[in-house]
Amino acid sequence: MNKPLRFEGSEQYVATSDLKLAVNAALTLQRPLLIKGEPGTGKTMLAEEVAAALKMPLLQWHIKSTTKAQQGLYEYDAVSRLRDSQLGDERVRDIQNYIVRGVLWQAFSSDEPVVLLIDEIDKADIEFPNDLLREIDRMEFYVYETREMVRAKHRPLVIITSNNEKELPDAFLRRCFFHYIKFPDAETMQQIVDVHFPTLKKDLLAQALETFYQLREVPGLKKKPSTSELLDWLKLLLAEDIPPEALRSQDQKAIVPPLHGALLKNEQDVHLFERLVFMSRNNR
Repeated sequence: MNKPLRFEGSEQYVATSDLKLAVNAALTLQRPLLIKGEPGTGKTMLAEEVAAALKMPLLQWHIKSTTKAQQGLYEYDAVSRLRDSQLGDERVRDIQNYIVRGVLWQAFSSDEPVVLLIDEIDKADIEFPNDLLREIDRMEFYVYETREMVRAKHRPLVIITSNNEKELPDAFLRRCFFHYIKFPDAETMQQIVDVHFPTLKKDLLAQALETFYQLREVPGLKKKPSTSELLDWLKLLLAEDIPPEALRSQDQKAIVPPLHGALLKNEQDVHLFERLVFMSRNNR
């Protein structure tokens, strides 16, 4: 009897015990795993690391505002068939030549179980999740052009990410195992940084983390800096050889951190922070 698959994290991805439990619950229940959390908290990377850790192929479907559920199943290229018929191409005799398999079809027809990532599902139209309900639930769909039923050889591990841009339908939520990735605390963040920068000096890391979390606490920020932005910032601090002292002021008042363009991503937030720093200096 095959030992059930279990995700125990990986060297490249710091997974909390709650997150590992969520992945393994989805594996046990054979239900899609719906992952929510702030942008930049590693939702997409989770699917990549789960696939690598479980030694399963990864198929990715990155959703855009124009994406339709049908594209995940298949698309019938009627335009190419019409053009080929006008040119007298023999291919037109077989309609199969004009059926383009989508990511779900590829996952269903795979000879081995795969991890299927449906990334940023909340970007699509509100009907998109409902349109996939039956296919993800029953693991089958019908191809009308060829009159065939496509059934999954193996049930894929479906990982769905959402940035909470819009609410997902209740019927869809009922079919998923849900997990919200909380923003990492300082201790967890230090573990994440250690994975990416194992030789980073402790005093620079300590000061960088203090500055980073202080910045996230600034009231009124339109976009708080995320984990990925912290990693980018640390990479720049190392490249420019910025010392820890440059990240703090002598009297512990707020300062504009060097290379802050890696952390603050819009002009409103930059102006807000500069205004707070100015007010802090005037209150000395």
